[in-house]
Amino acid sequence: MSEPKYNLTVLISGGGTNLQALIDACGTSALPNTRIAQVISNRKDAHGLNRAKAANIDTLYHNLVSYKQKHPKTDAGTAAARAEYDADLAKHILAHEPRPDVIVGAGWMHIFTAAFLAPIAASGVRVINLHPALPGEFAGARAIERAWEAGQKGEIKRTGVMIHELIEEVDAGQAIVTREVEIREGEGLEGLEKRMHDVEHGLVVEGTRRVLEGLGK
Repeated sequence: MSEPKYNLTVLISGGGTNLQALIDACGTSALPNTRIAQVISNRKDAHGLNRAKAANIDTLYHNLVSYKQKHPKTDAGTAAARAEYDADLAKHILAHEPRPDVIVGAGWMHIFTAAFLAPIAASGVRVINLHPALPGEFAGARAIERAWEAGQKGEIKRTGVMIHELIEEVDAGQAIVTREVEIREGEGLEGLEKRMHDVEHGLVVEGTRRVLEGLGK
């Protein structure tokens, strides 16, 4: 059997349902000639690591805590720890064989600095991220909850999901693909979360495919 044309590295922090969507799509018409070469988590107990191991995918646990312990507990020390963490992660990803064509943030709860993004960009590897909101709306954590709260106040009637280029500014990179999700009157937060996650699973695959198609490899 011929080697897949495209390789992905997927970054996770939790249950890995979006990772599972990518695993299931690889090698199908949704993501042809594609495999996940490695899954990296910044949380040791992330269930997504189990999903990766079940699919015989290389895994790595890369945690910020050990880096923070080497630096003073000051703003400057924290910044230095984050930069060192990011630089080491970039080195690991670029040294892994096969090297990824695209890095996909699929529920990755860590804000990257230039220490990660610069060497990755210089290598020609694309970095994309899933965020449960539309461009320019609800950047950062608790995006679904904040959208639901705004909906309860009558401030919005829809939210959405996007796959976007990952840059230093949080959730502000250029959108690759977006999908609106209706805010339904009388629906609880859990209901909205479930519908949002259902959209995420399809959109992370679609966004990844669009980026791979644009590589011209």
